[in-house]
Amino acid sequence: MGTTNAPRAVSVVILKGGVGKSTTSMNLARQLAERGRTLFADLDPNGHATNGLGYQDAYQSDINLGDVLLDGDATPGDLIRETKYEFDLLPSSDTLEDVEKDLAGAMQGSARVKSNIVDPLLGDRYDYIVFDCPAYPGMLNNNALVATGNVIIPIEPGSSAIGGYKRTMERLIEPAREYIDVDVLAVVPNKLSDRIDHRTEDRELLENLNTATYEVNDGQPLQEVVPEFARITGEEFDRIDDGEMQAPKPGIRHRSALSRSLQHNQPLQDYAPESDQIDCYRELAEIVSNGGISR
Repeated sequence: MGTTNAPRAVSVVILKGGVGKSTTSMNLARQLAERGRTLFADLDPNGHATNGLGYQDAYQSDINLGDVLLDGDATPGDLIRETKYEFDLLPSSDTLEDVEKDLAGAMQGSARVKSNIVDPLLGDRYDYIVFDCPAYPGMLNNNALVATGNVIIPIEPGSSAIGGYKRTMERLIEPAREYIDVDVLAVVPNKLSDRIDHRTEDRELLENLNTATYEVNDGQPLQEVVPEFARITGEEFDRIDDGEMQAPKPGIRHRSALSRSLQHNQPLQDYAPESDQIDCYRELAEIVSNGGISR
């Protein structure tokens, strides 16, 4: 676990698309901004978060992340945009797929995000940097891991849910650990909508996360990196099944306000400040700030 309340960068990553990764990272950045100066860095070539915040012009700008990472013709300050939501944005670019290829042939190609973005900015200009990462393995994800050493993995219900988590560990995080330390700060069940007092995919995911024997960080069991808002014990499941306990709503739940907030180019905090899901993102921000989960 990292030093409590030290400046910290974190990568939000899973090798699976459509699981709410950009929504998680954007709303995490928004809550971290309540704690300190925060930069939200969009490393995903599809630019969902950049465009979702209304910065289509930056996504298609002539000056882009390639100029920062590859040839030094630009600095992060040339790209960073102030937003109305307390955090700054380092936008994605429609050229990032080409940048990915060029990084593979660059000297110290896996350390460019660290040396050109994180080292100059973290602790000086920003207290927190959140990276929204691609849904496939490659140089941009490698760069994010080297630059941050900290990971949050969002995961959604479905038959491939745990498979996506395992694939991320096996194809991305474990190979990186041969060279650097990478801590999984949290595994976050996301986009849940069904009851858990029946045999639903939501229940299956929560059971897997809270009872699995998979190791995450140096022998640490998976359930130890499940946030409190998604914790539920086997005993509690038994009491729910016996009708002795009302089924809780653990995990980040599906809410129409979450979908609509992006359509309105806003984080959830600003679009629907009364939403019951904001507390989940606030807890995630606390986890990042503290460098892990403390039970």
